[in-house]
Amino acid sequence: MAEQALDNEVTSLMTAIGRLTRRVRAAVSSRDLSWTQTAVMARLDKEGPATASDLARAEGMKPQSMGSVVASLEELGLIARRPHPTDGRRTIVELTKKGAGLRKIASDEKRTWLAQAVAQLDARDRKTLFAANEIIRRLLETDRAEE
Repeated sequence: MAEQALDNEVTSLMTAIGRLTRRVRAAVSSRDLSWTQTAVMARLDKEGPATASDLARAEGMKPQSMGSVVASLEELGLIARRPHPTDGRRTIVELTKKGAGLRKIASDEKRTWLAQAVAQLDARDRKTLFAANEIIRRLLETDRAEE
């Protein structure tokens, strides 16, 4: 494949993945949350409690900006702060039951939307899509090995 054609296909793939991601995200009831709020909740859900500084570093944000995000999520009752066990100057941020419940609902809604969309494909297209999934996973594993 010529370099220009490959570049065009890669750009098209990136666009399609981005649009699919946005469409799946639009299917959730937590759409009132910002992208950053959603990302922070996802990180806490997957990795467990963390300090606001750790969250800021992980999300590539300034600590002051993360402080605003944490405060807004706390005000909504989706996260809670508790004292750090060894450093009295810091606090630990964690999901509340309400926050974890919202994450579960959002995950279920995303999965339901995507399952319904995939179910509309014919068997050949579903097989192709799932084969592409395996290829994408391999690409991600290769990327992770280089870190």
